[in-house]
Amino acid sequence: MSRPEHISPPQFFYDEKEAAKYNSSSRIVKVQEELSNRAIELLNLPEDKEAFILDVGCGSGLSGGASAISQLIILLFSQPNAVFMGMAISRAGRAWPRLGRSRHQRDSSGDVFLQDMGGGLPFRPGVFDGCISISAIQWLCYSDKKEHTARKRLTRFFTSLYTCLKRGSRAVLQLYPETPEQMEEISGTAMRCGFSGGLVIDFPNSAKAKKFYLCLFAGYDAQQQVPQGLGVGATAGQISYEGRAKNQRVSAVKERYRKQGKKVKSDSKFTGRKRAGKF
Repeated sequence: MSRPEHISPPQFFYDEKEAAKYNSSSRIVKVQEELSNRAIELLNLPEDKEAFILDVGCGSGLSGGASAISQLIILLFSQPNAVFMGMAISRAGRAWPRLGRSRHQRDSSGDVFLQDMGGGLPFRPGVFDGCISISAIQWLCYSDKKEHTARKRLTRFFTSLYTCLKRGSRAVLQLYPETPEQMEEISGTAMRCGFSGGLVIDFPNSAKAKKFYLCLFAGYDAQQQVPQGLGVGATAGQISYEGRAKNQRVSAVKERYRKQGKKVKSDSKFTGRKRAGKF
């Protein structure tokens, strides 16, 4: 399956037809909500303050409107006055459902700007408490005009993002890099523009569940550490494997038979394994 970035520019790819597909697919909505929840978690927002959050490439609002960043903050931090600002490149239905009017009919507080993130962010300095972006930043690495270059567009974006964030705040950018070189180009440009931080990879050993989050710090008062990805180190035990669960079920049945006085063979390395097929 070809990547959307190879088909056409985002302002043309996300037309009315694609918008309807995005907003009607329960699987896409679920995935986007999970990504948004994880991005909000990595932002590590203070619980005792209101938050003004920027959602770059908000599209149909599946990360901002449908999930409602402000709604997430209400649910997670009990801050009913929290507000977010969305930014999208397409005027199609995917990008402009009007916040709080999604198929979930959830309330949200904020506005959406029509703006190409590669042209910079048109906001005042130090206005946002944080920034998230879901599945959007990798588009900056692809050119649809002769004058567009990845390095210039990335530099313009990260420079303006650093300016409009408050010092000490975070930006969490979830993305799908096509190659390691592309990921290095994006993160390297962010560091040259003043950010610190690094890459957070959830479930790095899984081909399907692996997710990349670029966690950036816009200046800091004290030393900040890049969060650890899910499925790494101490949290690796959260991933379950069917083989182990099957062995546990077999052992439980055998233990029950032993208590009933039945003759049961002792456990071995072959316990729970499927027998070889017969000719």
